[in-house]
Amino acid sequence: MKKRAAVLFGVTAVMAGTVTAVPSAASTGPAAPRTTLTWTACSTKNYPTLQCSSVAVPLDHARPHGEKITLALSRVPHTAVKSQGPLLVNPGGPGGSGLTLAGFVASALPKDLAAQYDVVGFDPRGVGKSKPALDCGPGHSAPVRPNSVPRSLTEERANLDRVRSFARACAAKHGSLLNHIDTVSTARDLDLVRQALGAPQINYFGYSYGTYLGAVYAKLHPQRVRRMVLDSIVGPDGVWYDANLAQDYAFDARHKAFMAWVARHDSTYKLGSDPLAVEAKWYRMRTAVQQNPAGGKVGPAELEDTFMPGGYFDGYWPYLAEAFASYANGKDVAGKKAEKDAAPLVKAYEKFAAVDSADENGYSVYAAVQCRDAAWPRDWHTWRQDMWQAHAKAPFMTWNNAWYNAPCASWSTKSLTPPNVSNALLPPVLLFQATDDAATPYEGGVSMHRKLRGSSLVVEQGGGNHGISLSGNACLDRYLTDYLTTGAVPRGRVGEADAVCDALPEPKPLPATKAAARRSGGATLHGLLGFRS
Repeated sequence: MKKRAAVLFGVTAVMAGTVTAVPSAASTGPAAPRTTLTWTACSTKNYPTLQCSSVAVPLDHARPHGEKITLALSRVPHTAVKSQGPLLVNPGGPGGSGLTLAGFVASALPKDLAAQYDVVGFDPRGVGKSKPALDCGPGHSAPVRPNSVPRSLTEERANLDRVRSFARACAAKHGSLLNHIDTVSTARDLDLVRQALGAPQINYFGYSYGTYLGAVYAKLHPQRVRRMVLDSIVGPDGVWYDANLAQDYAFDARHKAFMAWVARHDSTYKLGSDPLAVEAKWYRMRTAVQQNPAGGKVGPAELEDTFMPGGYFDGYWPYLAEAFASYANGKDVAGKKAEKDAAPLVKAYEKFAAVDSADENGYSVYAAVQCRDAAWPRDWHTWRQDMWQAHAKAPFMTWNNAWYNAPCASWSTKSLTPPNVSNALLPPVLLFQATDDAATPYEGGVSMHRKLRGSSLVVEQGGGNHGISLSGNACLDRYLTDYLTTGAVPRGRVGEADAVCDALPEPKPLPATKAAARRSGGATLHGLLGFRS
């Protein structure tokens, strides 16, 4: 469920010095062993009070005195006289770095509320600045990849060879380490982070995959949870093969919503006012780049990668529509689009889909976690049958997503059995879910609500973005602020929901820069969450 861990604002140190401190713990819960961490200033222009540290944890939690690995930590320390303890934050993935997210959350919360928490980010095992960091197959996503929709056995074989090569490379490079890159191990790490912070309990705030990680932690250590916020919720019953199939249908619906938006703004984009006709032009563009990749970089797989972020955040729609219109309305020169007409599409690919070393690390961890966490079909005939069945109704990204996850069909490690996250031992948990979220469809939020007894579900009606709190919706953020301040959750009943907020208005067309500026909180957050997260 994760494409890129695209951090817009890296954790680049601009200050020096260390701070040795133990943050104040929340007042509830029994005393915990206290371990001193050494915090080093690693501020950025946007987050000037950010600090960094690290903690050693067992590679194998069944052997606590055995080999150790290192987790990278970040925090924005509390400044209020009385602290509510650590608020651990996670952006999803699996494979997403949480170091910068700590700075974002601390700056996005109301100042007097943020001052009450030590907002703590972390790079999960294998990710980013944690050591060792995974990097299975450099260049695995380099353009131009084989056509994602395998219309011939030759195309299918090319894709299969590619994903099997990645799985073999990961096994050859990381070996037995892959047995310990999984959600349960990461959740156990979190409790050692809690101990290192000297806190009897933690507060937790997770987006996307981070919601599943939080639910697993809560299952393992319910008495250690003080407050928990889960935003854009992974369906706990579909981990992970079925969850990805559900995504295929949801992303296709979201892509159609984008096509309808383009049609409503025909006066700007000149692609027609009929959504079906606009969508047909998009698929003609896909055929064209299959024959002649735009800029030598953007073939059909890369085109899908480029437009997929629009399924996560509609603030990207003006950029993507510009690229689409320029290409589709451009003139053919010697059987391909003129360079000037293809240039916006190439630029959009470079902005939203081109892969760098951080993305390669994120994908390596993504594959390692998902392939280890749960069983996947090992018989390729099962995949082929399921994907063609889904593709018939949801052609936008079914096969692209299949190849993204297909290393799991030949992964070197045995699969674990996912824990049942049902839980009746927690304080009230606050859940946020948009009705039209593509990455984590609405049904997953409802399922988690039912499994976490006493939880409260806040729904963004008509919303299609992924990651909705601290993203510009004042109604949602009021519930978040109340909860983190006092622990209070809404208890009204509107169907499955305890509270409902209207979605934000759709973005406006050009100029795209102004459209993005209007939704700048969402743009910053979604840059940190990445794609497929």
